Amino acid sequence: MSHTASPAAADVRRPRITVLDVLRLLTELLAVGSLAAWGALSWPLPWNIVVAIAAPALAVVLWALFVSPKAVFGVHPFARALVELLVFLSATVAWWSLGHPWIGLAVGAVCILVGVLHGRRAVS
Repeated sequence: MSHTASPAAADVRRPRITVLDVLRLLTELLAVGSLAAWGALSWPLPWNIVVAIAAPALAVVLWALFVSPKAVFGVHPFARALVELLVFLSATVAWWSLGHPWIGLAVGAVCILVGVLHGRRAVS
């Protein structure tokens, strides 16, 4: 018995994943990880556990609602960029408050650069 793909399966197009998509995923993970580290290191017990879970969870929820490719709410591209900048800014401020301003500036610069490049590709 030969296995042939149905015509409907042949018409399905898979999204092409680029290097920029991978970099965007890595910057998202970096921002969420930065918020988790800030929550764990900046607060005394038991609040460090609460904040280490709540801060990244809030960032992930905001990202899923407004910025992700399958966002729950379809908003204007400028609103998407504003939410994305808010998440990246919070990661930058988290590093700054941990006493590592240069790491915070580097994280912010890399995240914003990748976000701008990805945004330009999405708009064009």
